[in-house]
Amino acid sequence: MKRDSRLSSVLHALLHMAERDAPMTSEQLSRCLGTNPVVVRRTMGFLRRAGIVASDRGQAGGWRIAADLSAITLRDLHVALEEPGFFAIGHRNDTPDCLVEQSVNAALDQTLAEAEALLLRRMGEITLADLAKDFATRFAARRQQVEDWKNGA
Repeated sequence: MKRDSRLSSVLHALLHMAERDAPMTSEQLSRCLGTNPVVVRRTMGFLRRAGIVASDRGQAGGWRIAADLSAITLRDLHVALEEPGFFAIGHRNDTPDCLVEQSVNAALDQTLAEAEALLLRRMGEITLADLAKDFATRFAARRQQVEDWKNGA
């Protein structure tokens, strides 16, 4: 089963954008993500409609974050991207006559709904600011490792 990686890609792009003082073009973002600029434009269009990013035309144009990083949650992005459900588990038959299969479907439906609600709640607690802070910490640690290596430590 192919995984939907749009949320991961969008997070990657938004963190690159957050690190820059200037808008980023679709071409620049596509190089960061290893994809086609058309894919970037299509995906960013979802975020623009949600008010998360904006785009400017012209020589100094490109995509920029239009909202406060601490106000954008992973759940907001999931919703903006119109992501599919989290789970690929499904029914053998959606409208079974068999009472056993009806029981199986009901149990699966309830369990998956509870799991999805838990995921959405947790995603609503994680902001882009949280991810940017984690990136900054990791970047500083990597920079220190490089300096230690250069200095023979």
